[in-house]
Amino acid sequence: MPKMELAGQMHEVDAKGYLQETDKWTEDIARAYALKEGVTELTPDHWKILNYLRKYYFANGICPMIRRSLQENGFKLKQLYDLFPEGPANSACKWAGMPSATGCV
Repeated sequence: MPKMELAGQMHEVDAKGYLQETDKWTEDIARAYALKEGVTELTPDHWKILNYLRKYYFANGICPMIRRSLQENGFKLKQLYDLFPEGPANSACKWAGMPSATGCV
């Protein structure tokens, strides 16, 4: 399994860079992923989505569909793409320490 340095520590990731041990996630890891995509500061809107994704994942074992994330958090799709440069599935789930999403998220 590949490893990646995030927040000063080495972590197991998959081939796409998704954290494989969700219990090792910290807010500093989210910030490290964001920096890798050119986002220098995580706003309250970022944290709202990241915390929602983590809560949903631990309750259901998967990342939520994008539509559900939008409805339950009051965001428009464009807003999520503005917050997460590589999109809700590729950036948001990764930054939240979730494994790579499967199917339609």
